[in-house]
Amino acid sequence: MDINAFIEIFAEQLDDTDVSEIKVDTEYQELEEWSSLTAMSLIAMAKTQFGKTITGREIRSCKTVGELYNLIAGK
Repeated sequence: MDINAFIEIFAEQLDDTDVSEIKVDTEYQELEEWSSLTAMSLIAMAKTQFGKTITGREIRSCKTVGELYNLIAGK
């Protein structure tokens, strides 16, 4: 998995944010449409797309898309 592929898959979890707006340093929890439901979608995405298990606590500990990528890639 590379960061660009991850960003595309991450952006699919967001209905109103275009993938071109998502960068490695995007603070995803600051996005207008970020919610606990989006976090649940990320947990499911990590499991189905990458076979990795992450928790809500781990998601909250990350600030940027890059940190989230590193979390999932490092598991």
